[in-house]
Amino acid sequence: MRFVWAVAAFVLAAVMIGAGVAQRTIFQGPDTTVASISSSEPAPYLVIDGSVLNQYAGSQTLRAQGEGEIFAAYGRTADVQAWLSDTSYNSVTVSGSGQVETELIEPEAPAEPADEAAAEDAAAEDAAAEDAAAEEAAAEEAPARSPVGSDLWLDEFAQSDILIAPLQLPEGMSVLIASDGDAPAPTTVTITWPIQNATPWAGPLIVGGGIVLAIGVMLYILAIRHARRARGPRRKGLPLPVTEPIDLAVEGADKGVISSTPSTRRAVGSGRRAFAVLPVVAVSALLFTGCSADAWPQFSATPTPSPTATVVVPEGQQAPAVTKPQAERILARIADTVADADAEMDEKLAATRLDGVALAARSTNYALRGAIPDYAVPPAILTKPLEIVLPQAYDGWPRSVMAVVDDDETKTSSIMVLTQADAWAPYKLSYVASLEASTTMPDLHPVYIGAVQPAPNSQFLAIAPEDLAAAYSDIINKGEDSEFYDMFEAEGDELRERIAVDRQARLDEFNQTASQTGSLTFSSSPGTFPPFAIATVESGAIVAVNINETDTVKPTNEDAVIKLENNATVKALAGADQSATGFTTTFTDQVFFYVPGQGSTEKIRLLGYSSDILNAKVIK
Repeated sequence: MRFVWAVAAFVLAAVMIGAGVAQRTIFQGPDTTVASISSSEPAPYLVIDGSVLNQYAGSQTLRAQGEGEIFAAYGRTADVQAWLSDTSYNSVTVSGSGQVETELIEPEAPAEPADEAAAEDAAAEDAAAEDAAAEEAAAEEAPARSPVGSDLWLDEFAQSDILIAPLQLPEGMSVLIASDGDAPAPTTVTITWPIQNATPWAGPLIVGGGIVLAIGVMLYILAIRHARRARGPRRKGLPLPVTEPIDLAVEGADKGVISSTPSTRRAVGSGRRAFAVLPVVAVSALLFTGCSADAWPQFSATPTPSPTATVVVPEGQQAPAVTKPQAERILARIADTVADADAEMDEKLAATRLDGVALAARSTNYALRGAIPDYAVPPAILTKPLEIVLPQAYDGWPRSVMAVVDDDETKTSSIMVLTQADAWAPYKLSYVASLEASTTMPDLHPVYIGAVQPAPNSQFLAIAPEDLAAAYSDIINKGEDSEFYDMFEAEGDELRERIAVDRQARLDEFNQTASQTGSLTFSSSPGTFPPFAIATVESGAIVAVNINETDTVKPTNEDAVIKLENNATVKALAGADQSATGFTTTFTDQVFFYVPGQGSTEKIRLLGYSSDILNAKVIK
């Protein structure tokens, strides 16, 4: 019976091990699925829609093969389409039947105005034709627009001859593939998805089969042992002769007859047991090797979700302009370009990444450094760590981003505004200021939601953004007598304190030597650059404005002349060292405020500011 159980165990073990091995070999499907993309007409760009990328669950691996440099980038589908709106490209989408198809997209022709010049003479028509031909020739000579380094892309890749990019993109994203924007895009493109083909019972079957095999081996050994013990005569034996002691001294006697057999059997039995145990150990070791995690059932308890703050997205709000990694990359590019422009004092280079009042202040600095060798270089643009990113939630253009950087080395914080004019333009820095040490930022929307931008004349704020600079200027000029004084928080307003102290010191110094022959007056007024506003959580907004402070020096005596003996800065900007009519010097302030919502009991708070000299002129 023991042999029967041993055989049954062997059979069961073979079935279990065979089933487990079969699940990991002949019955296991492929690890990946691949979609090949082809196009019948060449185009400089190939766009793979998010619907294609999400045909199957899991991460995507993009492979593109061609000659030379291959470029790939991904971004929001609407942004990619906007960037390609004026050129031809191949679009890869999923048809209604679930098939991947490629279509050549041509740019839309601009709408032609109504024909109101039907009566024009032939000479005018010929001139228009010549102008059109010249424009076409100029367009043909213009270099192709390269997608490399565009601020629209969330990430980009570049490799030679073959490009492999791991992706995990949702439906709203698309991938752009190109070479240099002129040559046709690679046509050998595939997307690979992993297939979940885990065999959770392969491991238990193989290991269980090994255990059953070990039990079968033990049963087989016990059966053999029992059979050997049961061997012997089945009938009564004959009487044995009387034994006599053997004389060991007799030479040639058979000395090993009685004791040799048992010893031999013990040795043989011991050797067979060792031989039988070794296969069991070896088989068990082999069974436990090669079983990866997907060959076992995964038993994981469902974690208890932790409570998080609820953020309500307003209905109909559009997507945020950038992500945080994208903003970090854009800011680094801006800082590198501005650093190069500062080193070379190149205003044109600076204009590629600066705009508005930030560019105006830099231009003045370059002019002064060209005239005054030891004039200070402007502070570098801070880039990291990027603590706050608040993008505008807007699908169109222009679109903006507010960012705050806390620099660990200089122990300073910088608040700035970045703006992109259109889909092809780079982001430019238009406002930048230093945050005050005691600044408490209001509650802001998370970067993945973004915030809307209030209109310049918004009536939902304590004061409209377009009126903020004039109100604050009035407070600087009139102090407590200003009608807007009670709207602004005076405590902690370092800008007002600095302006007041500086003006009084300069006025005292002027009166000591020139009060009888001249006058020094001060005034503040809104700058020429438009305000920027972005909403906060509590129905308020962070508003950046430009304010100009103007110093005017005039002679009060007809015979007096204003001389700039110790003022090389004004002398360099005005282009004169004396004037009978006087000088005006303008400083520009970039000022950030928190403006509460209409009806709030809070006051308008200064968040940060920066001041730079803007220009100096001779009064005419």
